[in-house]
Amino acid sequence: MTKYVRAIYKGAPIWGRVKDDTVVLLRRAPWIDRSESGQTVKFNRRDLLAPAEPSKVILVGLNYHEHIKESQSATKAPDEPVIFIKPNTAVIGPNDEIPRYGFLERQDYEGELAAVLGRPIFHASEWEVRQAIFGYTCLNDVTARTLQKKDVQWTRAKGFDGFCPVGPWIVTDIDPTNLKIETRLNGEIRQSGNTADQIWNIFILTKFISDVMTLLPGDIISTGTPQGVGNMAPGDIISISIEHIGTLENRVKSA
Repeated sequence: MTKYVRAIYKGAPIWGRVKDDTVVLLRRAPWIDRSESGQTVKFNRRDLLAPAEPSKVILVGLNYHEHIKESQSATKAPDEPVIFIKPNTAVIGPNDEIPRYGFLERQDYEGELAAVLGRPIFHASEWEVRQAIFGYTCLNDVTARTLQKKDVQWTRAKGFDGFCPVGPWIVTDIDPTNLKIETRLNGEIRQSGNTADQIWNIFILTKFISDVMTLLPGDIISTGTPQGVGNMAPGDIISISIEHIGTLENRVKSA
């Protein structure tokens, strides 16, 4: 298991491999080139950026049975994955604040496991999918719930700037199909689930999505949220913790 970070160093973004309390600098993004520059810097969470610069973020709705019940948007699990896209302008990092837009009646957190692609794939086999996924991270699928119900399709409700916190880093070589996931609102657990409860796991989802579109290195695929989603207010702190990965924490601010 290796942890890769993207961070600010001397005013510019860098990639690195975390080693104890230091970051070993890489020459490029680790899915392109894992060769090291030979330089190390002290690890500081305050310098972390979103650990990918995706061309797109593809997400899935209704992937946990209990969340389907609370969403009231379906009476049973769909026959195949329900996918949607967030623009890359929605992506923010672990040190960024989630904008709380005053004109939105309700703005929810949704803690999720996400995968970062390391190779381009299209019409991929499951074996090719497993080779193409570089690693895993945490994601908050922020949602304007009232707009989601109003619009039927989800682009507007999911696509605002700042509606896709990702991080704090990418972890490789873990089993994504049996990971505990929890979301805390101001320290209180609001979501608690396990990726073993997903209707479709990350490998099935990625294969399904690759039959629709080309996935590029750095693209992010998120796997849906357990039950317990809820509204956020300015000043709230949302923490998403996933076993073997870590915790993505963001404060909410008025926008």
